[in-house]
Amino acid sequence: MAEPATLQFLGAAGIVTGSKYLVRHRGQQILLDCGIFQGLKELRLRNWLKPEFNPREVAAVVLSHAHIDHTGYLPLLVKQGFRGKIHCTAATEDLLEILLPDSARLQEEDAERANRDGYTKHQPAKPLFDLRDVKDALKLIDTHPFAKQFQVVGDMRATYRPVGHILGAASIDLEIGKRDPVRLVFSGDLGRYSSPILRDPEPVPEADVLLVESTYGDRLHPPDPIDELANVINAGVARGGAIIVPAFALGRTQEMLWYLRKLEDEDRIPILPVYIDSPMALEVTEIYSRHIREHNVPLTQLQAETGCAIQTRSQMMIHTVDESKMLNTIDGPMIVIAGSGMATGGRVLHHLARRLADQRTTILLPGYQAEGTRGRQLEDGLKFVKIHGRDIPVNATIHRLHGLSAHGDQGEILRWLSGFQRPPAACYVVHGEPAAAEALTRAIEAEFEWTARPAKHGEIVTIEKNPEWPS
Repeated sequence: MAEPATLQFLGAAGIVTGSKYLVRHRGQQILLDCGIFQGLKELRLRNWLKPEFNPREVAAVVLSHAHIDHTGYLPLLVKQGFRGKIHCTAATEDLLEILLPDSARLQEEDAERANRDGYTKHQPAKPLFDLRDVKDALKLIDTHPFAKQFQVVGDMRATYRPVGHILGAASIDLEIGKRDPVRLVFSGDLGRYSSPILRDPEPVPEADVLLVESTYGDRLHPPDPIDELANVINAGVARGGAIIVPAFALGRTQEMLWYLRKLEDEDRIPILPVYIDSPMALEVTEIYSRHIREHNVPLTQLQAETGCAIQTRSQMMIHTVDESKMLNTIDGPMIVIAGSGMATGGRVLHHLARRLADQRTTILLPGYQAEGTRGRQLEDGLKFVKIHGRDIPVNATIHRLHGLSAHGDQGEILRWLSGFQRPPAACYVVHGEPAAAEALTRAIEAEFEWTARPAKHGEIVTIEKNPEWPS
């Protein structure tokens, strides 16, 4: 009897970042996701370690979606010798053509700045990978539609199903073996139900082994963030200062614009100048308008004269660095939306360095802030944060907006899990901090009476059929 397939947790196990799972079967190896570690320095240092596998022996990578904590290791994987296929949806490919080069540029700029300003222990500081590595990785992409099974390698086949979250995001339904195959299902990052832009997550009928994300596995989102958002904007206007929004160019920026426009149309906030200080956000919005079938937004809106109805009444796109710097000379109420979403890099750092000390400033954090990021430091109330090697005093009002999340909460995760027609033999809870993973595990056991537990980094488990299922 052939040995069963195995699964090894190499990231996003006990933490939220670095999604990476290695499947081995009959001498073949594939990765589900290939993410980079973000947040705490001890996590970021893992990106520089020798991988627990030989990249040259990996036959393929199957991606759930485009976020960097699920894809950002790809250029390094290729740099280390990987030459297999990178499987994803069409929208994910479009987004990777933006996100991966941007990630390389940010790393190169950070290394250059660290060398120039002398705040590095490495001589010289170097990026993990460069644009050449990104170009080599993008050449290996092979795209697939939702709901159509495709061959990954050997006798492993996969099917994508939409899960909301961001454009192109999918669960991965992996069949292993030719006769009576075993099924490994990975939720990817589950999105929200009744999202203003993206369609609802689609259920999966069955799995022998299940990996389910748990980013918000220990809480419930407020039903609608729009009232809270209106209060924050109006309070910021009353203080007379800028409202700085660290937001990911992908997904979060589009959702913020949708809510701001709704509030404007309902006369609940004044019409303010809204600066989108992210060339990437403009490109992403254009991609959103191309992949209409994944959206709840009506077709007629997305084909409006401006190309996309996701915009405010007084919206200005900031393209160049000089234009971005000019924003720091403007006084009075305005909204600046800039990357990155957790204030780990990008143009938002210049705005924070300039305005955090101003008591009139509002910093609006519109999403999850991972441990170890500047966003989490601001959320936790630190009086100083380090930006570009300098300690910046925090006198601004910091507000974490709850409910505006691309991740489903505990109730929405359980709702997705209820779509399984037969229980899995094993359910591993991933992509969550320990408290969230433990809480979701208890909820799964209570709701479904499944065998579930949080995954542990580095452990290897077998992928076997559920013995309770009839053959």
